[in-house]
Amino acid sequence: MRRRDFLVGSAALGLAAPAVQAAGDTKVLKFVPQADIALLDPHFASALVTRNHAYMVFDTLYGVDDAARPRPQMAAGHVVEDDGKTWKITLRDGLRFHDGQPVLARDAVASLKRWAKRDVYAISVFAQVDDLSAVSDNVLQFRLKRPFRLLADLLAKPTPYASAIMPERLALGAPGQQVTELVGSGPYKFVMSERVPGALAVYARNADYVPRTDGPPVGTAGPKIANFDRVEWHTIPDPATAAAALQSGEIDWWEQPTTDLLPLLRKHSDVTVDIIDTLGYQAVLRFNHLYPPFDNVGVRRALLGAFSQVDMMQAVAGEDTSMWRAGVGFFSPTSPFASDAGMEVLNGPRDLSKVKRELEAAGYNGEKIVFLVPTDLPAINAMSLVAADVFHKLGMNLDYQALDWATVAQRLLSQSPLDKGGWSLNANYSPGFAPMSPAAHSFLRGLGKQSLFGWPTMPKVEELRSAWIDATDLGEQKRLCREIQLQAFQDVPYIPLGAFFFAAAYRKNLTGFLKGGVAQFTNVRRV
Repeated sequence: MRRRDFLVGSAALGLAAPAVQAAGDTKVLKFVPQADIALLDPHFASALVTRNHAYMVFDTLYGVDDAARPRPQMAAGHVVEDDGKTWKITLRDGLRFHDGQPVLARDAVASLKRWAKRDVYAISVFAQVDDLSAVSDNVLQFRLKRPFRLLADLLAKPTPYASAIMPERLALGAPGQQVTELVGSGPYKFVMSERVPGALAVYARNADYVPRTDGPPVGTAGPKIANFDRVEWHTIPDPATAAAALQSGEIDWWEQPTTDLLPLLRKHSDVTVDIIDTLGYQAVLRFNHLYPPFDNVGVRRALLGAFSQVDMMQAVAGEDTSMWRAGVGFFSPTSPFASDAGMEVLNGPRDLSKVKRELEAAGYNGEKIVFLVPTDLPAINAMSLVAADVFHKLGMNLDYQALDWATVAQRLLSQSPLDKGGWSLNANYSPGFAPMSPAAHSFLRGLGKQSLFGWPTMPKVEELRSAWIDATDLGEQKRLCREIQLQAFQDVPYIPLGAFFFAAAYRKNLTGFLKGGVAQFTNVRRV
């Protein structure tokens, strides 16, 4: 029996997802996330599922609108003084944490200092901060060594890690340790007592949340209205089960249906298939630069000629070319900074015999490659299968480790050698906001062990990035981005694999979805 035939039958008989009770309650929203939340601390994980979780429980000083511009969120506003070297940010009235305590400037200060030890963009900016302090209960102040025009953009960015504000008592906890309480000031409270790792996360509406009163809700900015008393995240790794549960009304919203099931879901009279995350994603093959064989730049460069973006994107998003793009470099294809600089190495014919010769010339000598693959993230699993086939054809010593995402997420943080739980390679994707420019593009940072997992060292890219931040002329910024891309093809922090969109599927009685780069639960309502 074909899987689609089974799905239609199982939905009609009510056999799908027996652990999920019927959805449809006007006060309860049932959601299937892309994966289980491996790490709950918003300052501790670069995973997008943790980022989405963070936006429910916590709030940020700034959000981004639908044009990716920063807008005050927890902040009432800011003033910039001293020729751009002093920023004073005032908190808006009515902010309270879930434990009932008021949100004070010192909470924001402690939270941002904690966050800035993990987020690769913040790390470099905070190196230019002379002082960050609370000058009153509702005003925090940045004193910078030099002007930084993008401070609000940094605090607003919707890419991991989330700049979540938590109570000072939690933010000042033991360095390097995750918080044991999830106390934010956001529109939902995390119900720790109902957490079932690998299966369930529950959020209760924060009745004391005071939304902004100005402007429309767009992106991650504007009024955040919680219309459900309870939101349940049900982790359902099997796509067939998730699809049947959605069709039967046992769940309300599936974040990332697999491509092969979209035609079936589109035909269902009570299901809408739509692109909510309109910024899309950029696919990457990420190397660990700390250990052989990928500490060898010659090996990384040789592999640029091995992978077909068309093959990768068809594996992820199918034959519908409106859902993906090939010929993608180090910047988003919709960015004004995308260019053809150096792209011949990705766009030319794939010649594995030539790649084999280049690997031999670079000194690859059969070193083991530990490839971490999350089987419960279908897009990454699909890319990994295609990549593994190429590595086998090249005769490389591949140790393909098929694991759950929770395990992969933990191991990607490890800088240990391979024989002590380390890794060599991971297929992944970046949210579309990040590669729009060099500023928030974490995969393109070259700060060594302070970089995002993979930890490349790229001093020339960092120099060019700093020049881009200082430049205010668009033409000069474009020139610098061409130089960054050319240098990235020399350093090879990762191999670009294309750009794509995920379609979401949800019951037709839901409306109010905020489009952009984050799966958000505010403003969604049942009609």
